[in-house]
Amino acid sequence: MKEYYDARAPEYDDWYRGRGGFADRHRPGWDEELAELTRTVAALPAGRTLDVACGTGLLTQHLRGDVVALDQSTRMLEEARRAAPRATFVQGDGLALPFPNDAFDRLFTGHFYGHLELRERERFLAEAHRVARELVIVDASKKHSGIDEQMQQRVLDDGSTWEVYKRYFTGAGLAAELGGGEVLFEGAYFVVVRAEPGS
Repeated sequence: MKEYYDARAPEYDDWYRGRGGFADRHRPGWDEELAELTRTVAALPAGRTLDVACGTGLLTQHLRGDVVALDQSTRMLEEARRAAPRATFVQGDGLALPFPNDAFDRLFTGHFYGHLELRERERFLAEAHRVARELVIVDASKKHSGIDEQMQQRVLDDGSTWEVYKRYFTGAGLAAELGGGEVLFEGAYFVVVRAEPGS
């Protein structure tokens, strides 16, 4: 997984922007929903926020306040520094966060939680509970896919093929999995849930 995202970094935003290998995908309402997702992220109250698995910074740039962005991929961090120059960047493991207890008001993550298998999810939620008072997760909606989980074959522009574990969520289902929470947004493609880790 780590090697895959490092290799994918320069083309990752093609998925959001409908470019490259995603140019021919039929995604009705995608642009409007992406704009609503951006507004939802930008509306989160300003605070000290840790963005785990920040990727290219496409969502990081909309977080308000003092933002620390973490990713395991050097190449993703290079992309993110351009998108969100006001953030502080740290290379590290999202399942073993290099921060002290209660260091953040919020832990934010976009399209990371849905790639975690059960034991990884347990580790991530324990770390989220340790370092932050609030957790906000952005991930893939089940409404459009109708799928709970699957192994996906992904092909990059260089022709390399990678197998990636992926889950999809309803807002209520994700909130319940987190032990309760508030659905901030739910559309055909994205869900956003805010919760108190470990609650």
